[in-house]
Amino acid sequence: MTQFPKHASDRYEDFIQPVDEYNRDLIANVHPLDWVNPQPADLYDLVVIGAGTAGLVVAAGAAGLGLGLKVALIEKNLMGGDCLNVGCVPSKCVIRSARVVADIRDAMNFGINPPSNIDIDFGAVMERMRKLRAGISHHDSAERFRNLGVDVFLGSAKFIDGNSIAVNNNQLRFKKAVVATGARAADPRIEGLAEAGYLTNETVFSLTDRPKRLAVIGGGPIGCELAQAFHRLGCEVTLLHKNNHLLDREDADAAEIVQRGFVREGVNLILGSAIARVEKTDTGKLIHYQQNGISNQIEVDEILVGAGRSPNVEGLNLESLGVDYDKHRGIVVNDYLQTTNPRIYAAGDICMNWKFTHAADAAARIVIKNTLFSPFGLGKSKLSDLVMPWVTYTDPEIAHVGIYAKEAQAQGIEIDEVKIPFSIVDRAIYDGETEGFVKILHQRGSDRILGATIVARHAGEMISEITLAIASKQGLNTLSSVIHSYPTQADAIKKAADAYRKTLLTPRTQSFLKILTKFS
Repeated sequence: MTQFPKHASDRYEDFIQPVDEYNRDLIANVHPLDWVNPQPADLYDLVVIGAGTAGLVVAAGAAGLGLGLKVALIEKNLMGGDCLNVGCVPSKCVIRSARVVADIRDAMNFGINPPSNIDIDFGAVMERMRKLRAGISHHDSAERFRNLGVDVFLGSAKFIDGNSIAVNNNQLRFKKAVVATGARAADPRIEGLAEAGYLTNETVFSLTDRPKRLAVIGGGPIGCELAQAFHRLGCEVTLLHKNNHLLDREDADAAEIVQRGFVREGVNLILGSAIARVEKTDTGKLIHYQQNGISNQIEVDEILVGAGRSPNVEGLNLESLGVDYDKHRGIVVNDYLQTTNPRIYAAGDICMNWKFTHAADAAARIVIKNTLFSPFGLGKSKLSDLVMPWVTYTDPEIAHVGIYAKEAQAQGIEIDEVKIPFSIVDRAIYDGETEGFVKILHQRGSDRILGATIVARHAGEMISEITLAIASKQGLNTLSSVIHSYPTQADAIKKAADAYRKTLLTPRTQSFLKILTKFS
């Protein structure tokens, strides 16, 4: 994790790299070293620990209601949390540059002759990322939140008792508190890895020079997104995964498309592998692994670990409050995001299986209502009521909402499936993006949508329509009646709904319709 100086007079150049105008702007916004913590109020309605997405939304939402609520926000590292600094923002900037490379490479398919050699300026790619990250960092800045009426404290927080929190030399008394300290990259505990040195999502975006040979450990969303991006940007990428298929938690048909794409692009996949140890050599880092019972090794220049997250529960003194937590799964909360101490709530990666920015945002809104606007526990909102989509930002993307077929089967729900390949969607044909599909699961004998998976280059832009349908309890009949602009790739959703409607055209229905025509 990025560490920060204890005193404002210390040089931040020693703690965040590279030192350039963009990182200076970033620090000036999200951890200004000349920041002076305010004098604490006598009593806060709400104290929020952690200024990632969940914490920021809770603090801004509560303070911005114009009710005169006293709200404090504590952050020991960078405001904006993972999303702004080491997650969504930098990764999607890099992925966008990588997609440009893929488009140039495939230009021949569109009648355009690409250059024989694509000149990738890796340093410029990373500089662009830093510039864009710094450019939007004011949204999460300490100054902005102070202007919203939030008392912003930079420093480490620790519960003193059930009524107060210590931050630096200040003591903050509260009515209710919210823990939103997030999670960090898990320590993979591979022999020799720490000694050899490795990258995580928290450090990889500090690169300025392209590693020639890059190993990525982990075939989940983070590992796959970054493996593909860095391969397209000119790295020789080897992806090692413990299971026999990438993205094995996703729909199998969807994951297969992404895996085939990786192979076609030249990403070296070592699946079903177990890493035994890593050693530093004169020419790189040597990874010893086993695959199918056979020992092997591969040498690389850098290792990127993209497997697993660990909750930031250390140092908060939760034990003294009776707040239950697990070092691996995080803080224990009920469906109202309330901890085992009724005055303490939690939101975001610290307590939820959904480790997405939009999930943290949605959970924060639940916390605002349940902590401030549910007297005597009346009218509380539930986490389980959320309809949560998610996207893996490979190319093509995989977007999903609702349940998978295997989950429906485990719950004893009978389902039917409608699947529309993009090979029959006109706009996808024009775009040269026919490898993918829309798959919608619905309850047998009903148009009720239970879940959906979309594999497409912009699947994340398309999944919201189905998310809205599920959330508003609208079925496939409604989607079939919605007019979709032509030509769009989202027309695949209407085609899926129309395909369901056609299944209703049974011989009995046809006989009834025939009678109607006689009287029309």
